[in-house]
Amino acid sequence: MSQEIIALGEKLSRQAQTTPNAPAVSCGETTLTWSQLEARTNRIARALEGLSVQLGDLVTIGLPNGVEFIEACWAVWKLGATPQPVSFRLPNTELCAIIDLANPAVVIALPGMEAGRRRFTVEDLLALCEDDQPFNSRVAPVLKAVTSGGSTGRPKLILSGSRGVTQAQPADGPSFWRFGPGDTALIPGPLYHNGPFGCALDALTHDAHVVVMPRFDAEGVLAQIQRHRATWVYLVPTMMSRIWRLPEEVRGRYDLSSLKTLWHFAAPCPPWLKEAFINWLGPEVIMELYAGSENQAGTTITGNEWLLHRGSVGRVSSGEMKAFDADGNVLSPGEIGEIYMRRSAGSPPTYNYRGATARTLPGGWESLGDIGYFDADGYLFLSDRRTDMILVGGSNVYPAEVEAAIDELPQVISSAVVGLPHEDMGSSVHAIVQARPGLTEEALLAHLAERLVTYKLPRTIEFVDEPLRDEAGKVRRTHLRDERIARMKSAVSQT
Repeated sequence: MSQEIIALGEKLSRQAQTTPNAPAVSCGETTLTWSQLEARTNRIARALEGLSVQLGDLVTIGLPNGVEFIEACWAVWKLGATPQPVSFRLPNTELCAIIDLANPAVVIALPGMEAGRRRFTVEDLLALCEDDQPFNSRVAPVLKAVTSGGSTGRPKLILSGSRGVTQAQPADGPSFWRFGPGDTALIPGPLYHNGPFGCALDALTHDAHVVVMPRFDAEGVLAQIQRHRATWVYLVPTMMSRIWRLPEEVRGRYDLSSLKTLWHFAAPCPPWLKEAFINWLGPEVIMELYAGSENQAGTTITGNEWLLHRGSVGRVSSGEMKAFDADGNVLSPGEIGEIYMRRSAGSPPTYNYRGATARTLPGGWESLGDIGYFDADGYLFLSDRRTDMILVGGSNVYPAEVEAAIDELPQVISSAVVGLPHEDMGSSVHAIVQARPGLTEEALLAHLAERLVTYKLPRTIEFVDEPLRDEAGKVRRTHLRDERIARMKSAVSQT
């Protein structure tokens, strides 16, 4: 029997009627029940309607993690409009560039994020309307409009090809994400990123309780799992690394027996770290996804599969993927090339770009810029991004491989590897390392010499105090590289 498909706003209303007093979303000491979330989003939706937000409009949301972020999104969906999340920490220049692309009807954000538009906080909107009675929800023609700077640093919008709808009732059996009614999903990542955003949305539409952390904290994740008896958690490798770096007695202090599923994606996971989590939590708990916000195709892999295909991101589970050479020819198993993907035949487009164009090949193939290969069993192994590759004397060096080796050292907090111009070799490998006190360049190079061939070793090492990756585990490699090149040019001009 086919499932009834309803608007997201209608889904919330029905859940509020079915389980009015059950927890829907929590952050810190604040918990909203389904009935409270329904009532508050009805008020916010009416306030936005009074501000002339209409069906199909984009509404920029620049809020920190919290129940207000969820409220803002659901109110926007009730109107049939589209949430367009951005980081509340964006510098003004970048915010203005995104706002110009989005052309939102309204901005729901912190003070100082006006960017020439009408801006309101959630409390501002609640103050505009006290009517919390049922709202006649509409279907948003575009589910979400997330941002991405990609490797170029220029912002673009990725408008979902899906509408703002969901199933009236979760399907029988486990969902793709392995959560459903009665589950508690912990989201420690920033909701303005597509991964945490999508997971929080899907958890709520599967009638799960969503627990959002205001910001990531390694020990805090373990404490929240214990406190809420969380059954599900989303992490990125940077978070996993920081949790693993906790003293063993700290990690062992918390009861994680409720945890059934840990999903990780959004960035490459070093094999040593993945293996550590599999040994700690069990292979049946660990799940990995590889896909883009564009959602043309994706791969998945379980912990047990990974132990048989160490380093893989899995087999294709949706759409199609193949490795191509520079001339557009499909490569055989084991041959490294650029990974292209396309949606399944006959399916509608999964996204539209605003402010960018896709890298394509004939036949509907599109690339996200990743390099890798498939083995004979169809498992995908990623090397790095095409634009990040460093050519050293004719040999390819993939920063992710060097970073994985660097990050094995317990003293390392995070690292980023970039290529700098070199008169003789074309490029040289430069490692930027955030480390705890005591790590020396000599010790780091000695560690790497046991793991990397000579031409992959960093020619220069720079120790820094500031984090190199954002809360979602993303590194702005182009920005880091350009900063270092500018310093080099400045130093030369002063000599």
